[in-house]
Amino acid sequence: MIAAPKPDLVTVNIDGVDIAVPKGTNVIEAAKQLQKDVPHYCYHPKLTVAGNCRMCMVEMGMPAVDPATKAPVMDAATGKQKINWIPRPQIGCGTTVAPGMHIKTSSPMVKDAREGVMEFLLVNHPLDCPICDQAGECKLQEQATGYGRGYSRFIEEKNVKPKRTQLGPRVTLDDERCILCSRCVRFSKEIAQDDVLGFVDRGSYSTLTCHPGKKLENNYSLNTVDICPVGALTSTDFRFKMRVWFLKQTNTIDIESSAGVNAVIWSREGVIYRLTPRRNDEVNDTWMADSGRLLYKQVAAPDRLAAVIVNGAASSLDIALNAAAELLKSGSVAIVGSGRASVEEQFLLKNLADQLGVNASLVARTGQGDKLLISSDRNPNVRGALVTGLVSALPAAQLAQLAADIDSGKVKTVLSHGEDLAAAGLTAAQLAKVAIIYLGTHANATSAAAKVVLPTLHTFEKAGTFVNQQFRIQKFAAAVPGPQGSSNDLVVLAKLLGPAAPASDVHGLWPALAAAVPALATMLYKNIPETGLLLDSTPWAGLPFVEGESLKYKPAAAA
Repeated sequence: MIAAPKPDLVTVNIDGVDIAVPKGTNVIEAAKQLQKDVPHYCYHPKLTVAGNCRMCMVEMGMPAVDPATKAPVMDAATGKQKINWIPRPQIGCGTTVAPGMHIKTSSPMVKDAREGVMEFLLVNHPLDCPICDQAGECKLQEQATGYGRGYSRFIEEKNVKPKRTQLGPRVTLDDERCILCSRCVRFSKEIAQDDVLGFVDRGSYSTLTCHPGKKLENNYSLNTVDICPVGALTSTDFRFKMRVWFLKQTNTIDIESSAGVNAVIWSREGVIYRLTPRRNDEVNDTWMADSGRLLYKQVAAPDRLAAVIVNGAASSLDIALNAAAELLKSGSVAIVGSGRASVEEQFLLKNLADQLGVNASLVARTGQGDKLLISSDRNPNVRGALVTGLVSALPAAQLAQLAADIDSGKVKTVLSHGEDLAAAGLTAAQLAKVAIIYLGTHANATSAAAKVVLPTLHTFEKAGTFVNQQFRIQKFAAAVPGPQGSSNDLVVLAKLLGPAAPASDVHGLWPALAAAVPALATMLYKNIPETGLLLDSTPWAGLPFVEGESLKYKPAAAA
């Protein structure tokens, strides 16, 4: 591969330290590379610059030159080139670095300017931090502590604005808290391509609202809640459910499609309260679809399988595993894997298929892609099955061959890992003809017809990896324990494999996985970075989901 050209670098001086940054970098991002905090509200690295809030004031100067000769003007006292400082502070978000630029991020002028801006922002802001749903992750609260004067000169009545306004089905607005940063307006227009938000009225009476006859109801509306720096926009689902400082954060992957959006699970004491996007410039920037955020409700759904079943009666795991092993020994076996299973689970399932001398099938899930972060391939890990060799071609939505083999008597036992065979085209009569071993999380027609039911863990309850549509392998971690009676898929599959099983945990399995799968030969689970690793997709070039699926939305770093 040809190395990407290095960007042109510009040397600037920030608080007395020279640093080289890429040409086109603004002052906020340049200062960030030196761990210098330039406070801001309206600026967001993935949106256009608006310059609304004026909080990112810095002192700025350029090297002095003689107007006539263009020769440097030297400072006699220091022997260095003199710096002409601009007499008033400038906004960092709207200023691009230039060669020789000098910046002060904490001078007395800057401190006074920020205190003045903060005072204006708090003029009409309600003093309701103890009951605000944004408490614990509010930038206004944080920066009022760091940059506020510590007292108020305001004695007039604050403006009263609309509260608990439903902008759409998932977003609630408290307009008294809005600081008019316009992040939500720009996101809706620029990223979601749904120009529905705007401001009405003027001055202290300006109010955020939807355009007449419209609602904020696109499938990316909750991103406006994520980027709102104050408690103005809140998630209707998460609103007043839990204080964020009580919640544990666990990295995961959105499982609704092959886009592989990076996300964070927020949980406490075994209960998940919300999912939010996690920044990965190579995959999803900082965005996530609303539909993916609600998937956490699957974990505590009323139809979760919680009891091991053998021949219609509750049983123990050991008895069920023995019964399943006997059924697999009977011959005439078919294996149905899942594009929602992890790479590790697919690898063990392939080993089991090889041990039994059969080929595994996969079930496709497709839908209309939105050209943003939901792909037409609705399985998160079909490419993982290609990489591990579980299947050699893309799956079909219907198990037509399996249905024919059941009707002909060729197949007498079916092991299904997480797939409802009825939804994949098998009839009730066909299900009744075979002995079914079902490993899965939720009750369905297949679990009802199965001889052996082994409840397993949801993605949010276990660790593993997925390979997304870019052929980027990404890992996820367990956030909460599974319900009583459920077992880790790797443990169940390893028990079915018997002594031939390489291991029954993610870390222990990876040496065998890397040794057996060429595409993974140079890595281990623990060494995969949180942003993932790009695999070579050349062996699978030409497959429709590999070559024909492209996103209209391009992350900024990859654009």
